[in-house]
Formats: sequence, C-alpha cells, structure tokens
Amino acid sequence: MQFKSFDYYGYDKDSYKSVRSMVASANRHQILLLNLWFSIMVLCYVVFSGMNLFGVTQERIIFYTIYFFLSVLFTSVLVIFKKFSEKYDYIMLYTSIAILLSYGILVSVAHPYMPAVIYMIFITLISLMYIHTMWRIGFVILLSSGIFLYCSYRYKTFSIAYNDTYNLVVVVTLALGLHYMFQKNRLSQFVLYKQNLRIQNELEIKSSFDSLSGLLNRGSFFSIAEKILIKQPDKYKVLCLFDLDGFKQINDTYGHQMGDKAIQVTGKTLLKSLKLDKYDKSLMSKWDFKTHGDVAGRLGGDEFIILLNGLKDREGALSFLEEILKSLNSVNVGELSGIQASLGVTEIKSGEFDVDTAYTRADAALYESKRAGKNQIHFFEDGLSGDEK
Repeated sequence: MQFKSFDYYGYDKDSYKSVRSMVASANRHQILLLNLWFSIMVLCYVVFSGMNLFGVTQERIIFYTIYFFLSVLFTSVLVIFKKFSEKYDYIMLYTSIAILLSYGILVSVAHPYMPAVIYMIFITLISLMYIHTMWRIGFVILLSSGIFLYCSYRYKTFSIAYNDTYNLVVVVTLALGLHYMFQKNRLSQFVLYKQNLRIQNELEIKSSFDSLSGLLNRGSFFSIAEKILIKQPDKYKVLCLFDLDGFKQINDTYGHQMGDKAIQVTGKTLLKSLKLDKYDKSLMSKWDFKTHGDVAGRLGGDEFIILLNGLKDREGALSFLEEILKSLNSVNVGELSGIQASLGVTEIKSGEFDVDTAYTRADAALYESKRAGKNQIHFFEDGLSGDEK
C-alpha cells in the first residue's frame, strides 16, 4: 500500500480533498458529542468532590471545576461559531484531544497507586470518533502516550507504571487499528455520497438543459420562470418568444449541420446577452429565485423563449431586445450570413403568476411580427395584437 493511500485510509489525496467539507462537518459533530459527554462526566466529579462521595476528595474540586468550565467554554465555541469550527476543524480537533488527554494524564498522576483507566478510554474514543489523516492521528496518540508514560514512571511506583505500559501498548495498538478501519469505512461513505451527488447533478443538468443550444429546455424554463414570478412579483418583467426566420431554408440550402450551428449560435448569443454564461449549471439546485435575474430556454426546433426580469420599462426592454436581434443579424458562420428572427413580447403585470397565459399573449405578438414582414419585434396589447412597435 502506498504511503498516501495509507495516510488517507486507502484513498488518494484528491479523493480525500473532494470530501473535505463532509469530514470537517463530521469532525465538528463528533467533537461536540464527545465534549458534551466529557462536560457531564466532569460535572459529576465536581459534585462527587464537593460531597466527598466515591473516594473523590474535596481537595481536587478546583481541578475538576477548571476542566468543567474549560469544556463548557469549548462547547459554546462549537455551538455559537459553527462555520468557524467547521472551517478550522483541525484546530477544534487538536484542542479537543489536548483537553481530553491532558485530563486523562493528570487524573492518572493524581491517583499514583491505581492503573490508568480514563486515559485509555479517551485514547479509544478519539480513535473511533475523529477523522483526520492516519499519520497525524497516530503521531498525536503516540506523542501523548509518551508523555503519559513519562508521567507514569515519574509519579507512580514501578509496578503500577509497568502495568500502565502493558495496558497502553494493547490499547494503542487496538486503537490505531480500529481508527484505520472505522475511518476508512466513514471515508468510503463520504466518497460514495459525493459520487452519487455528482451523478445526480449531471442527470439534473441533462434533464434541465437543451444539449444543442445550452439553454433551459421547455419544462425547466416554465418551472423556473414561474418560481421567479412568485418570488419577485413587483419587478418589471417581459416574456419574449423568438422564432428564427427562414430556418427551413437554412436546412434545405446549407444542410442540417448549418441548421444546428444556427441553433447553437442563437443559444450562445442569448446566454451572452443575458449574462447567463456566467452561471454554473452544476449549482442549478442552489439558485436563489428571490434574486435570480433573466432566464432563457429553447422550446424546440427554432423556437426560443426568454424572461427579462428587472428592466425599468417597455422602452428598456425594447432596446435590450433590439441589441440581441442586431447581434443575431450580424452573425457570420461559414456560408450563413446573419440570422434573422421574429420576436413577440408581452409585459407581465405585477402579481401575475401564470406563465402559460403570458406565453399565449407573446405568441400572438410573435404572429404579428411574422405577418408584418419578419425580423421584427412586436409587443402585445389588448385589441391591437400584431401592431408593430
């Protein structure tokens, strides 16, 4: 087994880094649980010490009280500063280990005629609950065990210290073996979850976006547009239908490859004009529709649709759409010189949430653009559908 594989529990460094956020979250959760348990345990010792119960004398009440307040303070940091404790989980992890193992060593020293038990328990719990890298956790455990043995031989009789040594060798060997097996299993779960999430995300993208144009497909566009209407009811919006003029002639004259190219160029033009090319499709599930702006989709064939959200008024929308049409008209791709399109536009009133109704109006306006000579923009108006603007 390679060094890096052993250090990352049988995985390479890149796999470990890909699930680093999950490791940090898991560490914080485990640190919080273990520290809460430790707080309760030390509080019991404070009570026992104050009442002289179970052989816990009052002379050590200050020691137990200090560790109790230290654990409470540490727990408060973990709870209040959640993002900080996950971002710097290594600091939290080493702090927790230092608190637990120092307590275990000092308790062992305070009972020189008894074999150490608390320290052994803490070593086992740390190995089972915390995940970092194999070598670092192993180094921390071995370093603290060295300090523990030094204190044991320094303050205990040789026979007790020798007994501690034997117990420590057994416990540390078992703890390191269990640590590797347990954390390898946890890491495999993280990696598998990450892979499933990536596959799910890829499937979501494939099912939501049109592969040829790069725009949203019909179903996704209407779903997202409806969410935007609901989440942002007061912003000025227009719905616009695009239909490429002479698309059949492009296919018949230059072939279907050039027709596909016209679809691709139109899609790229809309993405660039609406600044949608800056959106990460893989983060689609995290889009915030309270702030999301424009969206564009391909309805099928040579038909496109966009929702403009946040422009000031009709004049602003018309000017914006004229720029898009101008960009399409100036396209030069091989034998294709310029892409012409007819546009039908409807304004969406404040509080209007039905995209289908708006679509019907925009479709009527599109018909007027076609009837009036094509390569034009028309807005829908009651009783005047088809009037050129």
